[in-house]
Amino acid sequence: MPPVAGASRLLIVLDIDGTVLLEDETLSPGVVDAVAGAHAAGHEVMLATGRSWEGTHGILGSLALNPDYVVCSNGAVILKRIDDDFADVLAYERFFIETFDPTEVLGLLRQHLPHARYMVELPDGRRLYTEELHDWNLHDADKVAFAELSEQEVCRVVVVSPDETDSDFVELVDRIGLNKVSYAVGWSAWLDIAPQGVDKSTALERVRTWLDIEPADVLVMGDGRNDIGMFRWARERGGRAIAMAQGATELLAEASETTVSVQEGGVAAILRSL
Repeated sequence: MPPVAGASRLLIVLDIDGTVLLEDETLSPGVVDAVAGAHAAGHEVMLATGRSWEGTHGILGSLALNPDYVVCSNGAVILKRIDDDFADVLAYERFFIETFDPTEVLGLLRQHLPHARYMVELPDGRRLYTEELHDWNLHDADKVAFAELSEQEVCRVVVVSPDETDSDFVELVDRIGLNKVSYAVGWSAWLDIAPQGVDKSTALERVRTWLDIEPADVLVMGDGRNDIGMFRWARERGGRAIAMAQGATELLAEASETTVSVQEGGVAAILRSL
């Protein structure tokens, strides 16, 4: 639908975990109706997440959302909706993919984190991992020896070390110097590595251009360190960068404004105010 007369069509970008989802994977209060209302008003509502597509498409269904594009894997993968009148479910194709050779970074991290759990995402969406983790979605994933992780180019590397804290990871990446990749440290000893220069913002700039939406008509919402790039991208171009109240300290410093926490329905509060 077109926007209300006289109003701009907004590109509304939502992170998933800690933004539209609570820790127990239930939806933030009021988010489904608020997303529907924003869509009905003519705005483009989409997701930008560190998750792979396997961990994302079910959330689209829960939100009753069918955007033109979805940004996954912290910007390394952009999916595009395929309109098929005969399809039983929404179909998306891996439309734009960025990759890198993980050999050097995996070897470096293995030296310092020999007991960590490692996963890579391949260009076709398949994932390879060294050891299971209870909250990983392992559909279309294969357990392999560590050496097999670097046999081909990948979209992302995920490292989880239960013995480390997020502060430990921040200190480690500063000390060993991951200069040829982009990375984000998660809440609980979770390190997410993407191709150099790639984050959510690089993918979203492509999407914004394809949709022909003005930079000032962008609204992004998130809560984690991996949202810092898209916050800077939105704010520096005149858009809105809105942090959840419980967000990482580093992200709050990059926000143009703050909403209430995910538990209190922060996304719904902002979308209803548009």
